[in-house]
Amino acid sequence: MTAFKRDFKFDPDIRKKISMNIKKYRLAAGITQEQLALDIGKSYDFTRRLEFRQGDIGCSIDTLYKISVVLNTRIDKFFE
Repeated sequence: MTAFKRDFKFDPDIRKKISMNIKKYRLAAGITQEQLALDIGKSYDFTRRLEFRQGDIGCSIDTLYKISVVLNTRIDKFFE
């Protein structure tokens, strides 16, 4: 079987979108950054930087899953 390079369009701003959506759904849920941090087992500084730096830092899929559970939001919503 011959393999060839396929052309995909990857969103270069995906981390920024995720960051902004975390903030959007957190605010909609009425949860503070501090409470979110406590609920997902991370530091307040982590959640603050995750939103404030808008994609400059990332998070693991495990952390994103925990955030989705706490915010009662499907994980795919963070990618829209």
